[in-house]
Amino acid sequence: GAAGVLRAALIPPLVLKLKTELDEIQELILDTLSSCLRVEVSEGLAASAVSVLKEKLSHPSTAIRSKAAWVLLEISSHAEGKIAMCTEEVIPVLVSLLEGTQPEVQANSTGALMFALVTPQGRSSAMGAEAIPPLLTLVAEETSKARLNAIKTLTLLAELPEGREALLDHRDTFLRCLHDPSEAVQRAAEIAIAVIDWKP
Repeated sequence: GAAGVLRAALIPPLVLKLKTELDEIQELILDTLSSCLRVEVSEGLAASAVSVLKEKLSHPSTAIRSKAAWVLLEISSHAEGKIAMCTEEVIPVLVSLLEGTQPEVQANSTGALMFALVTPQGRSSAMGAEAIPPLLTLVAEETSKARLNAIKTLTLLAELPEGREALLDHRDTFLRCLHDPSEAVQRAAEIAIAVIDWKP
């Protein structure tokens, strides 16, 4: 399916349709884009997908916000997608979605941030958007779907001296995660603590 859409060069028209279609159709388009952009991102970037998706992050529909964040996660898993996330200033918008009450939106936004923050520009943009407090809140919520991605994202921020300094006061939040039922959360917390405790 995705390969066929890519071969038929349907990505640019699909991105355009996101601006005009009814909400239900937008949801279908976002599902299609997420499958296609996981495979190949360049057509989406050329069609200004990142700026259109950034607008969708403030859509009234929770489903559309969540799916737009998921497509951005797929885009930011590619190197050129990470760059576009910074140039289009998407990171502050994703950070603002962490404070919402919709678990899917939080989880997908945190996932997109985790990929985008691999680059130094991404980390610096997140620090500028004050990402640490909302991410810590997600780590502290034991039922949060976004918990694992939040720990990994904070670990990336701890690689910056100012991030490490800010997180030193919150070691307890990560220490509590060492007893989490999820092994993945335990492992991520161990790595986070090691990065926070690292002395240059």
